[in-house]
Amino acid sequence: MPILAAGILASAVFPELAVAAENHALPGQTMSLWWALPFAGLLLSIATGPLLFHHAWEHHYGMITAFWAALVIVPLAIAFGMPSAMEAVLHALLTEYMSFIILLFALFTISGGILVAGNIHGTPLVNAGLLLIGAVLASVIGTTGASMILIRPILRANDNRPFNAHVAIFFIFLVSNIGGSLTPLGDPPLFVGFLRGVDFFWTTANLWRETLFVGCTVLAVFLAIDIVLHRREDGAPKIKDPTPDTKVRIRGLANLPLLAGVIGAILLSALWKPGVSFSILGVSVELQNLVRDAIILALALLSLRVSYKSHREANGFNWGPISEVAKLFAGIFICIVPVVAILKAGHDGALAPLVSLVTSPSGQPNDLAYFWLTGALSSFLDNAPTYLVFFELAGGDPQHLMTSFASTLAAISAGAVFMGANTYIGNAPNFMVYAIARHRGVKMPGFFGYMAWSGAVLIPTFLIAGFLFFR
Repeated sequence: MPILAAGILASAVFPELAVAAENHALPGQTMSLWWALPFAGLLLSIATGPLLFHHAWEHHYGMITAFWAALVIVPLAIAFGMPSAMEAVLHALLTEYMSFIILLFALFTISGGILVAGNIHGTPLVNAGLLLIGAVLASVIGTTGASMILIRPILRANDNRPFNAHVAIFFIFLVSNIGGSLTPLGDPPLFVGFLRGVDFFWTTANLWRETLFVGCTVLAVFLAIDIVLHRREDGAPKIKDPTPDTKVRIRGLANLPLLAGVIGAILLSALWKPGVSFSILGVSVELQNLVRDAIILALALLSLRVSYKSHREANGFNWGPISEVAKLFAGIFICIVPVVAILKAGHDGALAPLVSLVTSPSGQPNDLAYFWLTGALSSFLDNAPTYLVFFELAGGDPQHLMTSFASTLAAISAGAVFMGANTYIGNAPNFMVYAIARHRGVKMPGFFGYMAWSGAVLIPTFLIAGFLFFR
């Protein structure tokens, strides 16, 4: 009876139920905007859950995610048949989600075994140097990895300063977001692009100018603010340093070659094309991708064996964050399936107004619109699915986007990565850094207080960057 009721409800809501599915591809040109509701509902839950109903979200986010995913799978099966529904969902999970979460798991696990011990004094130049190092590392070991390795050392360096919240705020700007814009390792949306066929070094070659400008501008603003606040502190009563300066040492060096191995495995999959594929539950998976994922997973498990437990404990390492990301992104990759099908229909689909918004009267893509729309949504929604939506909106063909429409792909990539820094919920490491800083006694601003900082520092920088690079 529940299935029958679901069928009656779906028939009333979705007029395209009469369409048969002889071909297993979803007919995006006939699908209405109702299909996007589960995707919007899940992203809205992710954005508001931790703020509006924190306790319920913390304990039941997995069930909430499964609910939204079920609202996609069941109607798809009813509307277009089980074969079409399962092929579309399994294709997203097996060819994109698994590789995506395996990489995040590996970077999270391996970086968790690297400990920066000791303490230095957080002067403006030292802080700027640490932020610069973190921003560079973010494109090598990911924004999550760089954030988790460096946030505690930079907080220790400034724990005797009465004004130190701005250090954590700019850490989120530069290390947790902007710095991860140069490789697929850096930020989840870029790895999604890599899985879709974007070359590994394409972002390095095409985003280095934008990254250099935005990164240096934000770092210069930080240095100016930190110098002013540091001078104000000279006349204030001295605070006893809870962590006196000691020699800085990097522990867990055995994990460094494992990180290099992750990079090597990704490069291998990009260069080695044996032309061999396997069918898994009807979905074709290429050999090089299976080998890459197996190597990365093995390196993560090896890290658990070679790392000292004490190093992970000192880093506050636990499985909670990666478990949450795995569950949420499983739902996201499922819920976005019908949205991608509609976007592929272009001007013939239900999202034609959005297509028109990012297209000039001549029919060419409007790069500035792509930059700001991708960025605006990435500020409040997760930037990986936002990137994927606009990637598909721009045509979804990686070869075409990397060549003829390279400026458009650059605008989408920059918007997704840079503007994830605009709010605490724009990128996964943001809230993690916020929580760690609060736990260590830093008086971090609230949700809208943080947006006041990003509005004052980041938005003017992005306005100038958009005018210079995407106009």
